[in-house]
Amino acid sequence: MRLYLEDKTKTKNPAALLRQADYHQETDRKTGEVSFVKNIDGRDFPRFHIYAEEKEGGWQINLHLDQKRPSYSGTSAHAGEYDGEVIEKEAGRIKTIIPQLQILNG
Repeated sequence: MRLYLEDKTKTKNPAALLRQADYHQETDRKTGEVSFVKNIDGRDFPRFHIYAEEKEGGWQINLHLDQKRPSYSGTSAHAGEYDGEVIEKEAGRIKTIIPQLQILNG
């Protein structure tokens, strides 16, 4: 699921806000790509997974749910869900909490 978050305080630091929203940063060892994950029940999977990029005064967020680790070595294929009730609920939480965190940190 894609969503747009406005950078109201011009912090240009989605990583700090996402950490405060219970996500931790993860860097792909092969590509160096940075993303953010939130474990759901204390195990590695399932987990929410976010890619964020700066876009027009805010951030474009790509949110999905990783159900399990990639099956084959050397591949990025995984059992990811990009829509549905669980994703919509987490997207709603993010849309609510990030602006609140921006105000608190502003």
